Amino acid sequence: MELKDIQNLIKFVAKSGASEVKLETDDVKITIRTGSDDKETTTYVQQIPVNAPVAQAPMPAAPQQPVQQAAAPVAEAPAAKEDDSKYITIKSPIIGTFYRKPSPDKPTFVEVGSTIKEGDVLCIIEAMKLFNEIESEVSGKIVKVLVDDSSPVEFDQPLFLVDPS
Repeated sequence: MELKDIQNLIKFVAKSGASEVKLETDDVKITIRTGSDDKETTTYVQQIPVNAPVAQAPMPAAPQQPVQQAAAPVAEAPAAKEDDSKYITIKSPIIGTFYRKPSPDKPTFVEVGSTIKEGDVLCIIEAMKLFNEIESEVSGKIVKVLVDDSSPVEFDQPLFLVDPS
């Protein structure tokens, strides 16, 4: 299990509201406990001694990452509010990694200016090695792509702005 997978699991558990989650594989044992009163997340990661230094060294970065990601949407909030009045925002239904293409050598699903209809695939979000096609629930024209290719996305994070007219 890679550090990225562990970070995604921590984010998922924090959003889900579960108080404790345990995951055990052949070489990894993870217990994630969340405090319901103080909203802190306590994470314990135990691995085989060979992998322990790799897993333990980067772990302090996990709590800092959501803080850095939270700063970006706050800066974009005033512009998004203006656009929301006339555009529909398509949001991420899951936590994962956002991809605009089905594979690196293929063209993007949609571009700015593309006309879409309900059911069209807009992007792929990879979560825990599963590639989920995100389909449009509206028809219209793509006005703006709000996320860079191959970047992490949170649950309910805006991905696209669509002009429904």
